[in-house]
Amino acid sequence: MNKLNSTLLATMVACAFSAGALAQGISKDEYKSGKARATADYNAAKAACKSLAGNAKDVCIAEAKGKEKVAKAELEASYKNTEKARYEVRVAKAEANYSVAKEKCDDLSGNAKDVCVKEAKAAQTTAKADAKAQMKTSEAREKANEKAADARQDAAADKRDANYAVAKERCDSLAGDAKTRCVNDAKARFGKS
Repeated sequence: MNKLNSTLLATMVACAFSAGALAQGISKDEYKSGKARATADYNAAKAACKSLAGNAKDVCIAEAKGKEKVAKAELEASYKNTEKARYEVRVAKAEANYSVAKEKCDDLSGNAKDVCVKEAKAAQTTAKADAKAQMKTSEAREKANEKAADARQDAAADKRDANYAVAKERCDSLAGDAKTRCVNDAKARFGKS
C-alpha cells in the first residue's frame, strides 16, 4: 500500500507543477508520453492491489482505474484545450468517484448498502450536472463575449462615422486647395477612402 501511496503522491505533485502548462496546451509528444505514464501508473497501482483481498482489493482496483481515466481525460483536455475536453475531465472524475464509492458500499448490507449506493449515484448525478452547467455557462460566456466585441466594433465604427461627418463639415467653411487638404486629412484620420 505504501508503494501505491508514493506513486499517487508523485503523480499529484507532477500534476500540480504542470497545471500552468496544461492551461496552455501540450505537444503531441507530451500527450503520448503522458498517456504512457498514466498507463504505467495504473499498472503499478493495480499491482499494488494484488496484496489486498476481498472488497479492499476491489476498492483499490476501482481507485486505480478511476485515476487512470481521470489522468487520460486531463491529458486530453491539456492537448485539445477545449471546453468540451474540460467537461470530459469533470465527468471522468464523477464516474471514478462513483465507481470507488459503489465498491465501498459492498462492505455494507441490507438497507445501509442500498442507501450507500443511492448516495453514490446522487453524488455522481450532481457532479455530472454541475459539469454540464459549467460547460454551458462557459459556452454562453464565450458567445456573450463575441457579441460584446461585435457591439464594441459597431460602436467604434459609428463614432468614427460621426466624427468624420463633423470634420468634413468643418472643411466646408474652406475653399479650394485648403478644403481639399482638409477633406483628405479627415479621410485619412477616420479611415475613409
